[in-house]
Amino acid sequence: MREIVLDTETTGFDPESGDRIVEIGGVELHNHVATGRTYHQYINPERDMPQEAYEVHGLSIEFLSDKPKFAEIGQAFLDFVGDAKLVIHNASFDMKFLNAELKWMNLPPLPFDRAIDTLAIARKKFPGSPASLDALCRRFGIDNSARTLHGALLDSEILADVYLELIGGRQPDFGLSETTGGDAAGVQDNWRPAPRPHPLPPRISADERAAHEAFIKTLGDNALWLRG
Repeated sequence: MREIVLDTETTGFDPESGDRIVEIGGVELHNHVATGRTYHQYINPERDMPQEAYEVHGLSIEFLSDKPKFAEIGQAFLDFVGDAKLVIHNASFDMKFLNAELKWMNLPPLPFDRAIDTLAIARKKFPGSPASLDALCRRFGIDNSARTLHGALLDSEILADVYLELIGGRQPDFGLSETTGGDAAGVQDNWRPAPRPHPLPPRISADERAAHEAFIKTLGDNALWLRG
C-alpha cells in the first residue's frame, strides 16, 4: 500500500481570492514504512507575499522569484503522487489549494476521498484535546525542535511519524524492514528487541516472599532451595 504524507505552504487561506501555493513537500510510505523517497518543490506564486504568511513559513517573494511556477511543476507533482492515498493534516485546506492550481492548468483534480485527514483522526481519537501538529508531537514524544517555521517537507516528515502513531504506533510491522539488510522474508539479520525502559515490577508481593522463606525453613537444611 502506497501513501504520500503531504503538506503545502501558501500565501493565504483562499485560492479563489488569489492565494497560491508556494511550497509542496511529500514523504512516500509503503505499507506504513518510509521508503526514503520524497518530493519537495518551492513555487513562484506570481504575486506578492502577505506579511502574515511570511511570518508563518519565512518564504519571501525575493526567494521565490526564480523558482518555477506551478504550471511548470504540476504534472511532475501528479506523476510523483500517482494513485497513492494522501495523508494530510487538515486535508480540506491543502486539497482545496492543490485542486485550484490543477484546475488552472486544466489538469484533473485529486479526488477528496483519496485524502486521509490526520486532524480528523486525532480529534476522533482524543476528543477535546489539542490536535495541532505541535500538540500531537508533544503527545507522542516526537522531536519537532527543528520546526521553528512551517516548512512543507519538514512538516511532512514530522506528520509521517504522527500518522503512524495515530494508527497504532510507528513501524506497525514490529521493526521488521522489507528494504534493508534482511532475508527474503524481509527480516533484518541484526534486528534485536530494544531493552525495556523500566524493569518489570516483581510478580510476587513481599508477604508472599516472606511466607515462602518461612516454609523453606520448615524443610530442614537439605531443602532444594538452599542448595547452590
